[in-house]
Amino acid sequence: MASTWGVTPRQSVAAECERRGVGAVVAGCIDLLEGRGADDTLIVALGGPAAENVLAGREGGKGGYWPRVWAARGLLYAWSDDAEPAIIRATADEAWRVREMAAKVIARHRVGGALAAVAALNHDPIARVKSAADRAVMLLSAARA
Repeated sequence: MASTWGVTPRQSVAAECERRGVGAVVAGCIDLLEGRGADDTLIVALGGPAAENVLAGREGGKGGYWPRVWAARGLLYAWSDDAEPAIIRATADEAWRVREMAAKVIARHRVGGALAAVAALNHDPIARVKSAADRAVMLLSAARA
């Protein structure tokens, strides 16, 4: 579904990969997930129209959780195994939206090394996180069989 911006997150990430290369987009997503920040252009590509609020200091500012959510979502569409350690660490993020998106990324890319991390989310207090984690565990377990 297209946003009010006119493109979907998948399309925006694909366009950014065309401009920078997949490796650079993945590296930027890793940096954001790990709190190192990224350039404003990448934040806008990942976050769409809402990124303007974050960049202006509203919605928690650049240091808030939204850029980490968007970075994890970016890894749904631009992936490299280099992102595996960061996405596994993201399952323990303080923000539930980051944990949920991390579980979705792990499921999509069948990140086998993340099985224990997503299994631990079975006890998460947020139903959406548990649901995403359950799906990831199911897919990873099936991939091992």
